[in-house]
Amino acid sequence: MADRAALEDLVRVQGERVRGLKQQKASAEQIEEEVAKLLKLKAQLGPDEGKPKFVLKTPKGTRDYSPRQMAVREKVFDVIISCFKRHGAEVIDTPVFELKETLTGKYGEDSKLIYDLKDQGGELLSLRYDLTVPFARYLAMNKLTNIKRYHIAKVYRRDNPAMTRGRYREFYQCVNDRRILDGMFAICGVPDSKFRTICSSVDKLDKVSWEEVKNEMVGEKGLAPEVADRIGDYVQQHGGVSLVEQLLQDPKLSQNKQALEGLGDLKLLFEYLTLFGIADKISFDLSLARGLDYYTGVIYEAVLLQPPARAGEEPLGVGSVAAGGRYDGLVGMFDPKGRKVPCVGLSIGVERIFSIVEQRLEALEEKVRTTETQVLVASAQKKLLEERLKLVSELWDAGIKAELLYKKNPKLLNQLQYCEETGIPLVAIIGEQELKDGVIKLRSVASREEVDVRREDLVEEIKRRTSQPLCIC
Repeated sequence: MADRAALEDLVRVQGERVRGLKQQKASAEQIEEEVAKLLKLKAQLGPDEGKPKFVLKTPKGTRDYSPRQMAVREKVFDVIISCFKRHGAEVIDTPVFELKETLTGKYGEDSKLIYDLKDQGGELLSLRYDLTVPFARYLAMNKLTNIKRYHIAKVYRRDNPAMTRGRYREFYQCVNDRRILDGMFAICGVPDSKFRTICSSVDKLDKVSWEEVKNEMVGEKGLAPEVADRIGDYVQQHGGVSLVEQLLQDPKLSQNKQALEGLGDLKLLFEYLTLFGIADKISFDLSLARGLDYYTGVIYEAVLLQPPARAGEEPLGVGSVAAGGRYDGLVGMFDPKGRKVPCVGLSIGVERIFSIVEQRLEALEEKVRTTETQVLVASAQKKLLEERLKLVSELWDAGIKAELLYKKNPKLLNQLQYCEETGIPLVAIIGEQELKDGVIKLRSVASREEVDVRREDLVEEIKRRTSQPLCIC
């Protein structure tokens, strides 16, 4: 065994050497020579080397969801979807991958995070990076100029994932306008060619200090220090409509046509926010940049706040849970005639929300139901499987969510314990006497109260008792 372990170590070291040579793009002859040595070492290991060795893990940045976690997901989706529908939204779906050329050039510096797929069937494909570009392609293909839609689906990004943890209390929204940013860059002296890359640096201000952002602008992106300082005077400001009014009077910014248009629209937005009674929950933040190239106007993020550690401290932002903006030019990039279709939207970061809800449930030690079963069909004696099957079929046909234990003769105590463990509120118990009398014994799991219900009335009685919606959080 010791000799084999030493040989396996040699195989590992030689394998690393071969991989290193390939990464260094060494000559083909040198690589072939080292590969031959590797194969020779593997041959000495014998037949056991051919056995597959599996590492049981999910790919980086992904996760499995247990029944409990899926119950939380469904509840979150129900809340989100009900809000969309309340405002008249329709639902669409698009393929999980797109033609690579559809996604190319739409995301600025983030384009490097797109997953490309190998050529399959003669088309170069990429996994979708977001749902916005596929939506714009859908609008252009179908020649649509008016639709209020929602779309819930997975997207894929080759970034370094991190789940922010914490106890959360509330959220606020940050708003800006890409036209204000571009106008600000112009009056500060940023060259046109550097607008997008400097925008990407500014977008990091919610995570790092201004000094770090400035160092990146000057040291890595070649911006003049005095230009960076002028940008800093603007992007460190945030406030409400009063800041909009102040910037409208700014002697330089007010002379820039783009910035003036953006400020005018933000002023109108705050008027609408006041009508909705939520202006105090919105912050006009000049550092909000949103890195994607396709934004053309207002941009926004919803940011969660963590309660302050000590009294008197400001709450800390712990991450964005929703973000979006206006992208009037994106559809025209796919339209043969270049038609401009006004578009505005947002995406909700459901994975972060799931994490938050899970944390809250764990902190409160709340039990989460993983099924919506309303009643368990049980038997009090043996040899009643057929009767249980007939009754559960009747309940299914009537739209009742019902189940039974998949045992021929389960003990009544085990059936009742199953209901308590899974949160099933009712048990419909069949017994020999009940069959003779034409009734079903209906038991409340919580109170343990039992009543005889005529079989023909059972469906209505179950519906009456379970009419309250189930809640998991």
